[in-house]
Amino acid sequence: MEEEVEKAVFAYLRKKGFRLTEIALQEEQTRLSSDASSLSRSESDAAKYYDGYGKLRSWAYNSLDSYRHELLRVLYPVFIHCFMDLVAQGHMQEARTFFQTFREDHEMMHLRDLQKLEGILSPSHLEEMELARLWRQNKVKIRLCQYSYELLVQYLHKTQSLAMLGVINEHINFEVYPGQPASMSDDSEAVSLIGASQDLAREINQKELHWGLLEDSVEERMEKTLSESDKTEVDGNKEADTEDNNKKKTDGNKHSTAVNNKKKKDKVVGATGKTIRSESSMVSVPPRVKPELTLPQFPPEVEQSILEDLRNRVQLNSLALPSVSFYTFLNTHNGLNCSTISHDGSLVAGGFSDSSVKIWDMAKIGQPGRASNPQGENGSMQGMHSLASDEAKRPYSLLQGHSGPVYSVSFSPFADFLLSSSSDNTIRLWSTRLNANLVSYKGHNFPVWDAQFSPMGHYFATASHDRTARLWSVERIQPLRVMAGHLSDVDCVQWHPNCNYIATGSSDKTVRLWDVQTGNCARLFIGHRSMVLSLAISPDGRFMASGDEDGTIMLWDLSTGRSVSPIIGHSSCVWTLAFSCEGTLLASGSADCMVKLWDITSSMKALKTDDSKSGPASRLRLLKALPTKSTPVYTLRFSRRNLLFAAGALSAGS
Repeated sequence: MEEEVEKAVFAYLRKKGFRLTEIALQEEQTRLSSDASSLSRSESDAAKYYDGYGKLRSWAYNSLDSYRHELLRVLYPVFIHCFMDLVAQGHMQEARTFFQTFREDHEMMHLRDLQKLEGILSPSHLEEMELARLWRQNKVKIRLCQYSYELLVQYLHKTQSLAMLGVINEHINFEVYPGQPASMSDDSEAVSLIGASQDLAREINQKELHWGLLEDSVEERMEKTLSESDKTEVDGNKEADTEDNNKKKTDGNKHSTAVNNKKKKDKVVGATGKTIRSESSMVSVPPRVKPELTLPQFPPEVEQSILEDLRNRVQLNSLALPSVSFYTFLNTHNGLNCSTISHDGSLVAGGFSDSSVKIWDMAKIGQPGRASNPQGENGSMQGMHSLASDEAKRPYSLLQGHSGPVYSVSFSPFADFLLSSSSDNTIRLWSTRLNANLVSYKGHNFPVWDAQFSPMGHYFATASHDRTARLWSVERIQPLRVMAGHLSDVDCVQWHPNCNYIATGSSDKTVRLWDVQTGNCARLFIGHRSMVLSLAISPDGRFMASGDEDGTIMLWDLSTGRSVSPIIGHSSCVWTLAFSCEGTLLASGSADCMVKLWDITSSMKALKTDDSKSGPASRLRLLKALPTKSTPVYTLRFSRRNLLFAAGALSAGS
């Protein structure tokens, strides 16, 4: 019927001589027919992605149990690239349907990435979104055993699924290894993005790194003093033994014999303790390096305090775990953002959403407040009387000055100063003796998420939403170095024990180590699957631990840039990490209301035995899990005597 109408129309146009109209109508008819064919072809292309992925998914889930967990690794990158290919070709409705149909398979491991990718609503978003660009510009490396790889190749040849074959060939590299498939616990390491970022990391991590401790450091001098005092004590014991022997020979007194035997027993015990100490110190003997910054000298009374702490330090290991002192903030009503504890545990500070900072002195907790009466009895002093009385009744010191929520607080090494950083883009230095603000540092253009004093004081480092970390001196209001390179927020910062390097963790899922002298990146660590929230560096300066939003803890060897022991340590965000003083234990605190203690010594030994291998070493061994009632753990710190301090805010409604 339609063809007859078309013929009649063309016959009428020829009869009337409307030649141009006839040509225009023919061109329009040709265009419509080509559009219809291309539309049907594009619909067919979109269906190929849907059908091809659906069949690949069914095949992987129905494969042999021994190989299923390896074959399932292929699904997530194929799913992401199928979705992005559909978007790039303009099939937005088909892309949304595809995404919603299959997203449930990947929500457990990749929920945050899926939530970001869900915001892609047009082809232009593929270029604008950082995560999408990362996927499209880099390939994925997947580790499969030889037989799993052969099964996948046979499936692709058998089904002739060109769409799936194209995605896999273009976006995935396979690392095939002989033997049986790896355990399911290795899945976190088996899939990784490679490309520009991996090449950059490989190039950066080849640089020489001086990870040792400072030469002629305070602790080294103190240890020499202790060893000399131990030697003097041993010599004194020898003289005492000689005198006792002489007395025994001359007097023949049984009592003196008993005393002599007791002294010998004490001497044996002392020798045993010394042996244990030497064995723990033999785990790693770090090299000595020179400082790149001009570091301050500790006054004699401070060095004496350090010496006293070293004398009384408890040696920790997998059999001798630390005592834990936990400080709980009550009635904070979700207003507490951060907390920190001084080295000796005497002071605890918190940063709050109402822009205030509060400091508690543990020695004064529970004591009745005493108002200091100002001089004068006239009426004009009545308001001051009332104000002084209110301040005296408070169990804490209130520090006000920020104009936005406070996101980090950090004590100086001997708690005479406190740093705080805020969403008002500033860092403030407070005197804990005067309870007053001394300096406001301005340099960042966006909120400052973290600020940390160096181990020697005087210098501090900051991390910000502006994607930079900065190095500061307390006596200068402008930063000394600006460290730029992260692709997203710098969320946390940590000093290396020798003060020559600063570590940063970022929302771009990487950790970087920066040289304070040049401001250049000295190490780039790639492996986390979510934003990095916490960092800690071992006392010998060789190992670094990092915790992320998903609860994963990774241990890195700074000397090689390799990952040592990745593990799913918690069921929620890892907010804080801390090494024991001798580096044998790692403590982690999380939003899951748990403090966990991990054995680091076993990982170090495994690393030494597996140095020639490229694969990861054995995983961190959990020594003990310490649950709180319902208190997320905000901060952890080992004292110089190896007592573990922890703090957190009791959850609302508990």
